[in-house]
Amino acid sequence: MKTYMAKPAEIERKWYVIDASGQTLGRLASEVATILRGKHKPIYTPHVDTGDYVIIINAEKVVLTGNKLDEKLYRRHSGYPGGLKEMTYREFLQKKPEKAIEVAVKGMLPHNRLGRKMFKKLKVYRGSEHPHQAQKPEIRELRG
Repeated sequence: MKTYMAKPAEIERKWYVIDASGQTLGRLASEVATILRGKHKPIYTPHVDTGDYVIIINAEKVVLTGNKLDEKLYRRHSGYPGGLKEMTYREFLQKKPEKAIEVAVKGMLPHNRLGRKMFKKLKVYRGSEHPHQAQKPEIRELRG
């Protein structure tokens, strides 16, 4: 029995819509990263992007447990001396809820060219509307 290796030309990609309202940020991100990588498929191959497209709606309604809203910090650096910017996740979720989900998912993908390619299949939107109706996305319920 030979091991099956997926080829990029053979992969069929689906589109999924996930509603983030009431979902915990980390659990949502790990589930989405699994779908983007293709680990939910029997044809998963580590060195090939076998994943599907994911549309996340209602990004502003994601929740964090415990005191993370006030204690967890989002940091970025401009590259210049004194260029460190910090904000709590409460401010971050009010200003850019889409970015908060993207940062969480990106950290759970491989940190290489393949991971960057997988990340491009993630679409995150603030409200319940998205411009991808033509792709006929399926609604996906998360585990637990």
